Amino acid sequence: MKGNAVVGQSGGPTAVINASLAGVIEACGADARVGSVLGTRFGIEGFMDEHLVDLSSLRGDRLEALALTPSSALGSCRHKLVDEDFPRILEVLKRRDIRYFFLIGGNDTMDTIHRIESWCGQRGWELRGIGIPKTVDNDLHGTDHSPGYPSAARWVALSVAQAGRLAKDMRKVDSFVVHQTVGRDSGWLAAASALARSRPGDAPHLIYLPERRISREGLVADARDCIARWGWCSIVCGEGVLWEDGRAVSATSSRDRFSNVEFGAMGGGSAALAIHAILREATGMRGEFQITESLPMCADDRVAVLDRLEARACGRKAAELALGGQSGVMVTIHRSPGKDYSPLYGTIPLSEVAVRAKPMPDSFLVPGRSDVSESFLEYLRPLVGPMPRYFDIETIGQK
Repeated sequence: MKGNAVVGQSGGPTAVINASLAGVIEACGADARVGSVLGTRFGIEGFMDEHLVDLSSLRGDRLEALALTPSSALGSCRHKLVDEDFPRILEVLKRRDIRYFFLIGGNDTMDTIHRIESWCGQRGWELRGIGIPKTVDNDLHGTDHSPGYPSAARWVALSVAQAGRLAKDMRKVDSFVVHQTVGRDSGWLAAASALARSRPGDAPHLIYLPERRISREGLVADARDCIARWGWCSIVCGEGVLWEDGRAVSATSSRDRFSNVEFGAMGGGSAALAIHAILREATGMRGEFQITESLPMCADDRVAVLDRLEARACGRKAAELALGGQSGVMVTIHRSPGKDYSPLYGTIPLSEVAVRAKPMPDSFLVPGRSDVSESFLEYLRPLVGPMPRYFDIETIGQK
């Protein structure tokens, strides 16, 4: 099927999302059936405004520079399609002779491309729509992990390790530190902080995840125990961590256009601030808090090497699938059998992915404790890559 291709990016960015974009451009550009590869600025909103740019000329060094650029080069959006949008989308598809449609994003993005591909098919416009996975939250259903997560996980682990050194050395001033990660109602990023540890007593001491509810009494008791044992306490919490009664620790929340919870909205604070206030009142001690928000989504300096390679491979795979006649699927990554990590690329129907989330499985959590299991660390280590091991003055005289 001859025609033009369009590719867009939606939702939050990642440090490697443009590697997926580069993969689509190079694979489509190498096939004579594709006339032009168009990029839609600012997602589906830009597409409806016909804000398109021709990417076909990107080759060589310019394509490689794109692949190494963090955040969403095309621009992003969070627009939930309404019925009135579809005739306009079809109008642009026809006028631009677009037969191949690619969107790079998470759950909501997969919902968008699924609805477009289905709507066009019902009206006789043959369109091959393929979703390309992307999310730092790692909550995308149907894939072992999503491009963007390994780099964000590495960012979190390094930040907690380095902040842990600071907190340990400053424990006579600040007795505790609370580090908050993004992730809504999944704890994949907060859990990644466990890779910061190389010795007993290293940060983080406590990891609170949305998958496990907590109590104020338990929080204070956990912190007191750590301070008594180590002289300080490092806590990592996901932004969506909940109290036992189901209320957000962040005190308030709202919902976006896709009904996703936004914690700490409308000036209601955050989980880290709430925990900090509780511990300061309960212990009378000083402490610090670190709320990084979107920084792990666009940090180029801590990219996991494997992550960028897989992101680009997903872009190429999406183009190959569409050119091979497939449609209505998202590219997936799975692990090949064996001890050593090796990715296998497959597909899952968009209908099974759209607006579904993947929480951390119970096997990755330690029962009755605010921590992750060794099986989770085994899952994560090959994705993130080797971590630095810092010197500890207390090891002097030890073998």
